[in-house]
Amino acid sequence: MAGKLIRRIVISAVGALAATCSVVGAHPFVCTDYSQGKVFIVSAGGKAEWDYPAQNCNDLWVLPSGNLLFNTGHGVREVTRDKKVVFDYQSKSEIFACQRLENGNTFIGECNAGRLLEMTPDGKVVKEVKLLPEGKDGGHSYIRNARRLANGHYLVCHYGGQEVREYDADGKVLRTIPAPGGPHSAARLPNENTLVACGDMKCETGPSVFEVDPGGKIVWQVRNGDLPGIKLEFMTGFQRLPNGNTVMSNWLGHGKFGTAPHIIEVTPDKQVKWTFADHQTMKTVSSVQLLDVPGDVTKGEIHH
Repeated sequence: MAGKLIRRIVISAVGALAATCSVVGAHPFVCTDYSQGKVFIVSAGGKAEWDYPAQNCNDLWVLPSGNLLFNTGHGVREVTRDKKVVFDYQSKSEIFACQRLENGNTFIGECNAGRLLEMTPDGKVVKEVKLLPEGKDGGHSYIRNARRLANGHYLVCHYGGQEVREYDADGKVLRTIPAPGGPHSAARLPNENTLVACGDMKCETGPSVFEVDPGGKIVWQVRNGDLPGIKLEFMTGFQRLPNGNTVMSNWLGHGKFGTAPHIIEVTPDKQVKWTFADHQTMKTVSSVQLLDVPGDVTKGEIHH
């Protein structure tokens, strides 16, 4: 067991400092803390070096400029590293999904309103897709993460409905992927498979991260019991790495503060390569993107 975890970095729930003797294989990263309402930049040594307020933040991107794009409860904001706001959108609806597109526009998924928006840098809506009848409120659990795909389709996590739907450019349902436990995040991989992270709704599988092929077959999955000594509480964000490893955020809300690592990296054969936990600085990490994996997020080069 120790041999499998020698590259991890762990900050104890009661310790004040990160372990500094096991940082080989650790990553610098950005992450969101939903419960505290913050965005963090964290060094490979496990030290939070930068933070910014972001209420109920669940989605986060590092843009090619180095700026950070993230949701803010009822909005989406882009800030520079010196904390200058360069894009800001506010809505009456809760928002848990955002994405910068290659043309410079921003994709936004409005939860309660059930709207998928594409917006110019100056705040003009150039496309709107309505997934709900006019005037209907989808509620707090209607949409979590969502992505605009390269072909113009949309991948939407319907958390309360426990399914991921792929919509065409006009909002027609093309495909439904069952996601027991409640899907929080989904991404289309280069091999056309779909990676999904699911939460803690009562179901047979429990919290999980799984990969499904275009025919609907699960080809890879991590569930409780697969990672010895690590409890999965509510799987929220992830990043699939070029080497095939998957970095997963393990949300510790719903009374689970401090009970497990915030972030876990596993190999395709489910060997743990790295974990991160700083229960003094952070409460519930809900999204993560590594800073040592190159790629332009606007071109789909980061699978997150």
